[in-house]
Amino acid sequence: MWGLLKSTKESKKENQKLVIAIRTIAGFTPSNIELYRLATLHSSKAKEVDGFKESNERLEYLGDAILGAAVADYLFKKYPFKDEGFLTEIRSRIVNRETLNQIARKLGIPDIVQSDKKNTQLQQVILGNALEAIVGAVYLDKGYIRCKKFVVDKLIQPYLNIEEVVNSNTNFKSKIIEWSQRTNTPIRFEVESTKKGKTGKEFIALLFVDEQPYGQGFGYTKKKAEQDAAQKTCSMLNIK
Repeated sequence: MWGLLKSTKESKKENQKLVIAIRTIAGFTPSNIELYRLATLHSSKAKEVDGFKESNERLEYLGDAILGAAVADYLFKKYPFKDEGFLTEIRSRIVNRETLNQIARKLGIPDIVQSDKKNTQLQQVILGNALEAIVGAVYLDKGYIRCKKFVVDKLIQPYLNIEEVVNSNTNFKSKIIEWSQRTNTPIRFEVESTKKGKTGKEFIALLFVDEQPYGQGFGYTKKKAEQDAAQKTCSMLNIK
């Protein structure tokens, strides 16, 4: 009995901590805290019940779609005279993994996500995924209108300068190739491994500079993984 009471108290304490965190992140008190508990539970910490591992992967899938729709709506209204190609490109820059990881860190999501902390490679991808899962949880908890407001008011406007995003050159692969040719430094990309992601295979690319490993990139296509690796390498080498 004492063990059960202790477990109940610990559970309430954890729920209260999560309620405070979500209130800080989203600006409202969650109605269904279980959604957010699930949104912060990575499969590396999930327990299997009846052959099914309950983790944030389904919420991540939903949040990815809702986030894309909310950002598309925001850009559509902000740039009424821009064509579909422009809107698609800017949306992809906003919702890419590295951007979401950075926003997640600033929001304090590392403090509430439940994952295998010893897996350093996992930590490079897990935060943005958890943020997408939280978007999915907000959508189910509060509806699309409130969720869209959360995306715009709490994710985009505080942490992204949209004009800088629009004006930035994101073809980092071209940048690193030009730098390589200019400095006569050999580079090569290597697809390190693939693993199953939410939409199929996920590629992990490693960029070698003069046979030394530099940026490690992730993406659902080889091209995106190489771009991510190139972006990180440009940052490491201070290539503007």
